[in-house]
Amino acid sequence: MKYLDQIEVGGKRVFVRVDFNVPMDKSGNVKDDTRVKASLNTINYIREKGARVIVASHLGRPKGKRVEEFSLKPVAPVFSALLKKDVPFIDDCIGEKALAAVAAMKAGDVILLENLRFHPGEDKNDEAFAQELAKLCDVYVNDAFAVSHRAAASNTAITKFVPVCAAGFLLKNEIEYFNKAMGNPARPLTAIIGGAKVSDKIKVLENVIDKVDRLVVGGGMAFTFLKAQGYNVGKSLCETDMLDLAKTILEKAKAKNVQFLLPVDAVIA
Repeated sequence: MKYLDQIEVGGKRVFVRVDFNVPMDKSGNVKDDTRVKASLNTINYIREKGARVIVASHLGRPKGKRVEEFSLKPVAPVFSALLKKDVPFIDDCIGEKALAAVAAMKAGDVILLENLRFHPGEDKNDEAFAQELAKLCDVYVNDAFAVSHRAAASNTAITKFVPVCAAGFLLKNEIEYFNKAMGNPARPLTAIIGGAKVSDKIKVLENVIDKVDRLVVGGGMAFTFLKAQGYNVGKSLCETDMLDLAKTILEKAKAKNVQFLLPVDAVIA
């Protein structure tokens, strides 16, 4: 894998896959801009090289449909303020609107595309959709660490159709951190994994069991493991279609003598 500082981007159209899956309030305003701030190092580097920067992300789970509450439009002014540069919002991520917007860009310009997940091809890692995204750029940069565990058109299939691909600085930092942490760690090694869904963390869970001595699972995904062990979880978030997989992971942990820790109590709301 090449990193951003190992490739030439000057004068190019650079598609940057970021993670702007930010929390929104009931009025549709951004509640926390941490993820937007995290992208600035990569985006400013590309801008300063004289490239045109096409920024793309998902927001929420619209399931392949246009759902206004998941539009990235409210993120654009926040992004503009942090970047200290006007960032036009484009009402689609492929097609004539997107192509025209890119064609009108000048060196150093930045645009923000609409939610990738408004198209069913994104989550399906669809090559036809990826080809449409690839038409927008000469260079592809992945800087969305939080979604890199899941194959999608904007982080996997697109790399087949763009000649130059690289990891951005945020992704680079995370990769280097984990290589250092997991390469020759002090023992015993404990991993703590949270989140709402087991389905989002399957590969992480399967891989980490081979490397740790203790695994702590919290967040909403813990209920799926608790139910797999026979506990009643009531109306708590539980992926029933993941129960067999949860049992398999628990059995694998036991076979490898990995201590698997789940919450012992919960707050009822």
